[in-house]
Amino acid sequence: MTSVSAQAAEVGGPAAVVVPPGERGATWIADRVVTKIASQAAREAVGRLPKDAARPYAHVVVRPQAAEGAAVDAARVRVHVELDYPCDIGSRCAAVRRHVVERVGALVGMEVPEVAVHVERLHPAPGQGAAQGRTR
Repeated sequence: MTSVSAQAAEVGGPAAVVVPPGERGATWIADRVVTKIASQAAREAVGRLPKDAARPYAHVVVRPQAAEGAAVDAARVRVHVELDYPCDIGSRCAAVRRHVVERVGALVGMEVPEVAVHVERLHPAPGQGAAQGRTR
């Protein structure tokens, strides 16, 4: 059996360069795919919320950036969440940031230099509003 370059030389064509399978082609990942992964990661980090709570959602902007001479995509993520109350809002937002960076990096291979977490609403713990005499 002869190699591809030997076969090309026999036919009179230029010698073909054999490229390893891992280096062939290119991969494009749509912004909406990264958005879905970031939204799911935010849901995982936030945990269980009341039934009337909106599901966390994300907006993602993917832009190429130069890193060590090669073009690398970076995803800037904005996540909107609702949290239960009372809670340590700062640590919950930090947990969302960490989880979004970890999941997007692991599943897509993109750098995530920025995750902005917007807390849209707080949900009181079940029975807390009634204990203080408030009803809606």
